[in-house]
Amino acid sequence: MKKVLVIGSNSFSGSDFIDLLLEKSEYEVVGISRSPEKSALFLPYKQRDLSFFRFYQIDLNRDLHLLKIILSEFRPEYIVNFAAQSEVAPSWENPHHWFQTNAVALTQLTNLIKDAPYLKRYVHISSPEVYGTCIGNVKEDAPLNPSTPYAASKAAGDLSLLAFEKNFPFPLSLIRATNVYGTHQQLFKIIPRTAIYIMSGKKIELHGGGHAVKSYIHIRDVSYGTLAVMESGRKGEIYHFSPDNGIAVREVVKTICQKMGAEFSKIAVETEERLGQDKAYVIDSTKARSEFGWKPRIELSVGIEQTVSWVERQFNLISKEPFQYIHVA
Repeated sequence: MKKVLVIGSNSFSGSDFIDLLLEKSEYEVVGISRSPEKSALFLPYKQRDLSFFRFYQIDLNRDLHLLKIILSEFRPEYIVNFAAQSEVAPSWENPHHWFQTNAVALTQLTNLIKDAPYLKRYVHISSPEVYGTCIGNVKEDAPLNPSTPYAASKAAGDLSLLAFEKNFPFPLSLIRATNVYGTHQQLFKIIPRTAIYIMSGKKIELHGGGHAVKSYIHIRDVSYGTLAVMESGRKGEIYHFSPDNGIAVREVVKTICQKMGAEFSKIAVETEERLGQDKAYVIDSTKARSEFGWKPRIELSVGIEQTVSWVERQFNLISKEPFQYIHVA
């Protein structure tokens, strides 16, 4: 059994990656998150055999000494780090919290594992937000041009990681995936939230009219890509995961309305654009496609239908959960 430590196991992307690892029955997995383990509503792996999975509640900002103990005992061959303060708009309110988690705590972690003899690969989940508005064919060597505290903190963390990779035998690979979505996603994200609001009789606010172009990619496609990087990624390389085309947010909302028999004009309300909103995220994933034979396999229409069906099936449980982002320092 290959040993994998997944940091940020409670996150949407982290939990789906764990689900994929456990599905394959080739990995012993330890999950780390600063919050208590969530329910099966948000953690798909909870429906699997958990004989080869353990969870520890550890906050990297405060409990690095506890993680050090786990590392010395578990000695993971692979570490995949999804942990981050990850929301864009709230990062303007407490920007120091974003830098503390995404840059300072990350640097402390990296310093701890930079020359660990057991480590074959450290995979870090970055974000295309570090590029700012994506214009043209944006590849992995595009200059960093962040436009929000969240993006700036992620860029700072990436640069710190790359500095360690250049100077130590630190087996770093970086991933930047576009807008992930799917079942079990946080309820404040636009796809599940639209379905929830339609069922609840609420209106959807479209910042800037929803004209910003996003590149929606199904979470399982990204998890397969992450697994490929973990197993076969090259040291010091950055890999993009993205669909073939972008789509305006308002068009996604219209699609959900059509699937649920709702009238877009009665559901959507246009509001002012949020501060620092980038106009487009369309990045090039040729490197991952050529190196790993990776490509997105789940069409957006299919993924949206799956997510809407999940909301409808689980609505009794979902309706008891908060629909808005709740910041935890």
